[in-house]
Amino acid sequence: MSVLLISDLHLQEERPDVTRAFLDFLQTRAPGAEALYILGDFFEVWIGDDGMTPYQEGIAQALRQLADSGTKVYLMHGNRDFLLGKHFCRKAGCTLLPDPSLVQLGGESVLLMHGDTLCTRDVQYLRKRARIRSPLGLFILRHVMPLSRRQALARKLRQESLQKTALKAADIIDVSPEEIPRILHKYGVRKLIHGHTHRPAIHDLQVDGKPAQRIVLGDWDAQGWALQVDASGFALAPFPIKAG
Repeated sequence: MSVLLISDLHLQEERPDVTRAFLDFLQTRAPGAEALYILGDFFEVWIGDDGMTPYQEGIAQALRQLADSGTKVYLMHGNRDFLLGKHFCRKAGCTLLPDPSLVQLGGESVLLMHGDTLCTRDVQYLRKRARIRSPLGLFILRHVMPLSRRQALARKLRQESLQKTALKAADIIDVSPEEIPRILHKYGVRKLIHGHTHRPAIHDLQVDGKPAQRIVLGDWDAQGWALQVDASGFALAPFPIKAG
């Protein structure tokens, strides 16, 4: 039996091609899998469970159908959808994972992350992340700030993110090479799987004199990406997304 891992779909009504590809993935490839892990940025933006749209309700229902069929569904926050909460998870039949999380895959302990905290050279972003996602920041967003203000804030943050990313050097928005061995050593594992950077690849490396591996999941845009774990090992592969 296989396990599937995906990330960075950035689902939104403005991208019906990606939405169709995901729904097809749920109907054709995911059924029969032991588990599906979604490692963050599942939605392009999430302003709170109280702001769910009919579109997002439909996505939750599609995940629920997969979960009801016997496939366990796990969801991790990304930097764009960190306000996903218990209400959505109940509707979708999924379990919310902390970032990072240790899981057993392919007979070994594997560290799962979204990946944004690995970009330690992007100091400005990490400071803003720590502030917004502190207990106080989350409390304000979830219980104090009205929906209309959260909608405006989400639009502002999306625009700022696009502008700043375009201006930052590639090594700033990618993971910091020195952070990978540190995090693998900290958790005592030899394999790390993450998304966020939109640079799908399997990197072989050495940590503490032993072989290790970092697997980067791809984003869903012109094509989709999925990592399949089964008796044959870990296989990362793209598949086409049909336009129109």
